Amino acid sequence: MARSKLYYFVRKYFRKFYRFATLKVMYPTLYRQNSKEAVDPTKVLFIEIRMPEITDSFKLMYDKLKAEGGYTIHEHYLRMDFVNKLQYTRNCRKMIKDIATAKYVFVNDASDVLACLPMRKETVVTQLWHACGAFKKFGRSTADLIFGADRKTQEKYPFHGNYTNVTVSAPEVAWAYEEAMGLPEGVAKPVGISRTDVFFDDEFKKKAYKRFYKEFPEAKGKKVILYAPTFRGRVAAAKTPNVLSVPLMHHVFKDEYVLVFKHHPFVKKRPEIAERYSKFAKDMTDTMNIEDLLIVSDICISDYSSLVFEYSLMRKPMIFLAHDLDTYYDWRGFYYDYREFVPGPIFSNVDEVVDYIEHIDERFDVSVVDNFRDKYMSSCDGHCTEKIYDMVFGD
Repeated sequence: MARSKLYYFVRKYFRKFYRFATLKVMYPTLYRQNSKEAVDPTKVLFIEIRMPEITDSFKLMYDKLKAEGGYTIHEHYLRMDFVNKLQYTRNCRKMIKDIATAKYVFVNDASDVLACLPMRKETVVTQLWHACGAFKKFGRSTADLIFGADRKTQEKYPFHGNYTNVTVSAPEVAWAYEEAMGLPEGVAKPVGISRTDVFFDDEFKKKAYKRFYKEFPEAKGKKVILYAPTFRGRVAAAKTPNVLSVPLMHHVFKDEYVLVFKHHPFVKKRPEIAERYSKFAKDMTDTMNIEDLLIVSDICISDYSSLVFEYSLMRKPMIFLAHDLDTYYDWRGFYYDYREFVPGPIFSNVDEVVDYIEHIDERFDVSVVDNFRDKYMSSCDGHCTEKIYDMVFGD
C-alpha cells in the first residue's frame, strides 16, 4: 500500500527532532552527568562505529595493549546503520557513560555522537582511520557533492571532532584529513597506519596463504586475481558493481588463475557466482579478511577503493575497472585527479581488463607502483603500531 505524503512529512521531521534531541541535548547532558567522577588513567575504550567486532584497524593496537598489561580495556559496538534507532541509541548511551571517565579512546570511523560530546581535556582520543592515503572524498570535503550533507548541516552536526590524534599514512596526505575532518594543523600525525604492519610480517604472510588455501584449495598452483570494488550509494543501502564477467574470465584464465571477490563490508546484497564456476571463482567477502587477500593475490582489480594504498606495499600489478568514473566524480569526487593519480591502467569494460592481463608481463611497470607507495605510504614501515603507542601512551 502506498504511503501518504503525511507519512513522509512526519518521518522527515521526526528524524530532525531525533537528531537534535540526541546530539544537542541528550548525549551531551548524559556525558556531563557521568563526568563528575575522576578519569581512570588505565581505562582504554575501543569504539567500533558500525562493525560487530574488533576490526583490523584496531586489532594490532588492541593486541599490544593486552600484551603490555596494566590497562582496563572496554569495547563498544554502536552498530550505526545496522540496528534500529532505539537499539542504536541504547548502544550510544552505554558508550557515553563509559567514555566519560576514560583516559584513552580509539575510534576508526566517523561518529557524530563522539563529536557532539563536551570532551574532557584529560581524555586522549585517537582516530585510527580505517583507510590509508587520500582517495575518494569524505567528511567536509563532500559538502558540495551528492554524497555528503550540505555544509550548513555538517557544521551543525559534525561527524568528526574531539580528536587528539589522527594517524595518516604519509605527510603528503595530511592536508586531506585536515580538510575532511576540520582538523587544526598538527592533529593529523604521519606516523603510519597500524593495520599495515602485517604486510611486513613474514609469519603473518605464511598464515595468510595457509588460511587462503584452506578456504579455496582449488587455488593451489595457480595465480590469484583479486576483485575488490568499493561500494556505491550511501552506507545504509550500499550497492556493489556487477561488471566483471565471471564466464569470460573463466574462459580465458581458468588454466592459470583463480578469481576472488572481496566486496565492501557495507554491501549486503552481492552478485552470485554460478556453481559451475566454483573451482575458478569464489566470493570470500565473509570468509577472509582483506589483508590476507591482498597478500595472496598476484593482481588486484579495483575502482575507487583505498585498499590500493596497502596493495602498493606489495609492489604488484593493479588494474582500475572504473566503468562509472564520470558519475563517481559527480557523486563523491577525489582528492587527486583520478586519471593521473592511480598506479595502474584505467579501463571501462572487462574486455580491456582481459587483454591487459593476457599481456601483463610486458605492460606492468613496477616503478609506477613504487613512486605511488613512496609518496602516499611513506610512513608505513612495519612499525606503525609501536609509533602510535609511543605517541599516545609515552611520556
